[in-house]
Amino acid sequence: MKKTAVICLLIASIALIAVCFGGEKPSSSNPAAYLRVHIRANSNEEADQAVKYLVRDRIVAYLTPVVAASETKEEAIRAIGQALGGAEAEAERTLKENGFEYGARASLRQEKFPTRVYESVTLPSGVYDALIVELGEGAGDNWWCVVYPPLCFAGGEQNVVYRSKIAEIIADFFGK
Repeated sequence: MKKTAVICLLIASIALIAVCFGGEKPSSSNPAAYLRVHIRANSNEEADQAVKYLVRDRIVAYLTPVVAASETKEEAIRAIGQALGGAEAEAERTLKENGFEYGARASLRQEKFPTRVYESVTLPSGVYDALIVELGEGAGDNWWCVVYPPLCFAGGEQNVVYRSKIAEIIADFFGK
């Protein structure tokens, strides 16, 4: 009984540490440290923006297990590169299911992005590795996120969300 109590206390302590300190908050000064995902809408028309979020949901669901085991940026790039055709197919399927005929293109490339500031995190202007998913003309506002390190943004004026893999595993274990 005492052994079980000690183990539970140890697990609770690890969970608390993971929640408090778990999410790696990367240095905001090095674009080379990040792998970004950008989903660019066809246009800024309401319908194009709405379907962009449906594509986002499908792409995130598809790519999450693909990159979940990646421990380095290079592993994440390799995993996404191998799943690129599937990601593009998921985007196109979502567009067709919602009556859009303009198609999608997915590519993994380096691209220059402007400075983005969200609360205490700044991603400086620079060239970043990125998965770019262009819907139709790709001329509308985009949704973006940082796949590696696991720091995701909801886009627009949303807050930064730090994610800790350890905290997620512990939460899943305890069913929370």
